[in-house]
Formats: sequence, structure tokens, C-alpha cells
Amino acid sequence: MAIKNKFVYRLSLWIVPFLFGLIMRMLLSTCRVVIRGGEYLDQCDNDGTRFINCFWHYSVLCVTEEFYRSGRKWVAMISNSEDAEYLVRLLRRRGCVIFRGSQGKAGIKSIRGVIDWVKKGHFSAFAGDGSQGPVFTMQSGVLLLASRTGKPLIPMVVAADRYVAFKSWDRTLLPKPFANIDICYGEPFLVPAGLKMGDMEPYRLQLEERMNKLYAEAWHRFDQEGH
Repeated sequence: MAIKNKFVYRLSLWIVPFLFGLIMRMLLSTCRVVIRGGEYLDQCDNDGTRFINCFWHYSVLCVTEEFYRSGRKWVAMISNSEDAEYLVRLLRRRGCVIFRGSQGKAGIKSIRGVIDWVKKGHFSAFAGDGSQGPVFTMQSGVLLLASRTGKPLIPMVVAADRYVAFKSWDRTLLPKPFANIDICYGEPFLVPAGLKMGDMEPYRLQLEERMNKLYAEAWHRFDQEGH
């Protein structure tokens, strides 16, 4: 949603990320958060292995706070749309390195930047279904990142018993106060080094299947099929 008044827009770019971060911390402090599959992260930490978290876009609000809580150094690729600037400002306030772009030459340049930072020792986070979807459909970008860096992909999904789902393409999830929240990690998924784009389809389908299975299992714990 574009803001026509430039002064109001610039002011909102400072106020909105600050208020969102404050509200999310206060909201999540009332919730009971359970981490499932945390041993997969511990295994990578113990081995000194950097990894790439792959999540579905609907969970971006909870994922953002979980990454901040982890204390790790993150690098992320975010759409260059005007609305995405709010998320960019929020993540930068948390020390995350951001590259802008989702499609075309800008996207290719951005993913190269992410690859360089991951090789320097940063962790990475990637919305598997991208910034525009289709929802729950794995895009190739995260597989390219894993193949070029040699880092494992760790699936990540979020489920809650009380939440609001926004009227967006991904039905972005916002937990309600005092909700029970499950943050679930799956087994590391390895992609062969130097994999060409034309050979990625089998791995894309495997990762998509794993992500959707983890999603179904997470929501089943709350007796729901999904959000």
C-alpha cells in the first residue's frame, strides 16, 4: 500500500519498524513458544556449520523474531517493492544484512551477494515460496543458494492455536496474545554442489514435499489442517 505523501512515508519507515518490533516482543512474551527439532540446529552449531533456514512466507513475522532471538548473524534477500522496505528496516535494526531483489537481474545480483556473505560465515534465511508465491510452492532460489555455498537447508514452519491470518496472498500469520506457538525444524536437506538450474527440479520437489509435510504435522498438533 503506497503512501503518496513523501514526508509521511519517510516518517513511517522509522516509526513502523520500531513499533512492530516492540509490539512483537511484547506479544510473544505472553505466548508459550515450543521449539521442535532444535537438535538439528544444535548439530550444525556443534559442528560449526552455517546453515540456511527455509520457511514459507506466511510465517515471516514469527520467523523474524525467532532469528533475532537466536543471536546469530543473518543475511537475507528481500523483494525490492516499496512495502518490503518496512521489513528491511526492521531486520537492519536487528543487525541483519539485506540484499534487495526477487526477479530478473536484480534478483540474480542479490542472490550472488547473499552467497558471498554466507561464505563469509553468516547464516541465511529464505522464504521458499518467494515474495509473490504461489503459496507453498518451492522456488529455485533457495536451492541455488544451497548448491553454490555447500550449506545445508533446514526447513522451518510455524503453527499456533490462536492467531490472525491477514488477507494477503500468503495469509500472513500473527499470533494472538497468550497463544501456544510451535516453531518446528526439519532434518537438514543437502543439495549437490554446482547443480545446474536445469537439474534442480527433483530437489525442488523433494524440498517442497518435506516443507509441506512438516507444515501439516505442525498444524495437526493443534487439530488443524493449516492456517
